[in-house]
Amino acid sequence: MKQSSSVAELVGMLRSELERYSIGQRLPSSRELVARYRVSPVTLSRSVAVLAAEGLLDSRPGAGVFRAEPRRPAAPTGDVSWQELALSADEGARGVGAGAVLSMLALPAADVIDLNNGYLHPSLQPEQAMAAALARAGRRPGVWGRPPAEGLPDLRAWFAEDVSGGGSTGQPLTASDVLVTGGGQAALTTALRSLAAPGAPVLVESPTYPGVLAVARAAGLRPVPVPVDAEGVRTDLLADAFAATGARVFVCQPLFQNPTGAVLSAARRPEVLAVARAAGAFVVEDDFARGLVHADAPAPPRPLAADDPDGVVVHIRSLTKTTSPSLRVGALTARGPAWDRLRAAQVVDGFFVPRPLQEAALELVVAPAWRSHLRRVAAALEQRRRAIVGQLASLTPLLMPSHIGLGGYHLWLRLPEGSDGGELAAAAHRLGVSVTPGRAYFAAESPAPHLRLSYSGTAGTSQLVEGVGLLRRACAEVGIATG
Repeated sequence: MKQSSSVAELVGMLRSELERYSIGQRLPSSRELVARYRVSPVTLSRSVAVLAAEGLLDSRPGAGVFRAEPRRPAAPTGDVSWQELALSADEGARGVGAGAVLSMLALPAADVIDLNNGYLHPSLQPEQAMAAALARAGRRPGVWGRPPAEGLPDLRAWFAEDVSGGGSTGQPLTASDVLVTGGGQAALTTALRSLAAPGAPVLVESPTYPGVLAVARAAGLRPVPVPVDAEGVRTDLLADAFAATGARVFVCQPLFQNPTGAVLSAARRPEVLAVARAAGAFVVEDDFARGLVHADAPAPPRPLAADDPDGVVVHIRSLTKTTSPSLRVGALTARGPAWDRLRAAQVVDGFFVPRPLQEAALELVVAPAWRSHLRRVAAALEQRRRAIVGQLASLTPLLMPSHIGLGGYHLWLRLPEGSDGGELAAAAHRLGVSVTPGRAYFAAESPAPHLRLSYSGTAGTSQLVEGVGLLRRACAEVGIATG
């Protein structure tokens, strides 16, 4: 039995047993409860925490666990109906539209297989290395002092070397080109707010990461889609889009694009830079998958920023995807006056990234364990990709993706014409697997129905195999042929 299921079952049993105890009465000791219900101490501890959060138990360290006093009825809520008018007065300019982002961040129920999550499962996160890095950082003198607004110099230097290492421009990036940010999403927000005026068009790949669309719309920008194929963005259409819209910003993911997994081809890399330069525009390069290259993949191409001495590329790198959702440390890299604009926007928004978090991130990435962790993640992601692709080929051959990236953590499935990705996702969730419908990845109308599957957030390959089986059942339930 999965531990998460054990917790849910024990919570139910304890809840039904509470009527036997009077208010304030002490429950049996942990040892007695472990023996009675035949569970582990960890399962019992987590179950007690759930009931304490519900207000049914009162856990007192050193004294025991007691039946809690009933909570007082909630105070009457105020009248917030006035906000409907206040918030709708300029909804077109200020509406955020974070539904797709919130759905990606939603935590599934304990009994649901998560093929929606974009973060590493805890078993793949470098928890011990992060804990050790945090402990070392905590011992540094002045760790709670105010950091430079741009970020710690040593951390900025590490990002500069990581982004430009091996570049052929003869002008490698330096620490002075780097701004430490609170993760990749914060970097996207800073970049778009800094480089485009409210109401302006911004070119985005189609399909693209929904977080880009949410950031653009929240900044009052107008996302304009540019189609992507197996070689990355269509550069002929990119030139047309710049000419038609007058846009000054293009946001792309050249490496293992989310959701298609495409890698920008060698032929198109210089074309993207040339087209943007001719349009007098910036390329915002979201390099989110740099640390997620699979063990069986060839060496990935350098970032676009490494071959751009002219400041066309504003590069985004984050440590979050390769570590933990809570290690929200990233970097914006830019040359020229754009860097000053980026720094001003970030300072106004949040002053700076907390120094203890920066110190811990620096301790982590310079430790010998960092390279070992990246190799372990590379091997695990390759194994997971092979498992889920093999199961798709066996059970749902008609849904097999046309392109399978050797990096990242996701697959992009095209559904048969006339299918409803949202309906399929709902049916899958009822059966116990969480998947992502493709509609939210398009800035305009979707040319076809799609589904995205993530394979980074499960405990192992057995859950991936089971999840595909449940997806097949969901397809049958809504009338989608799978082969």
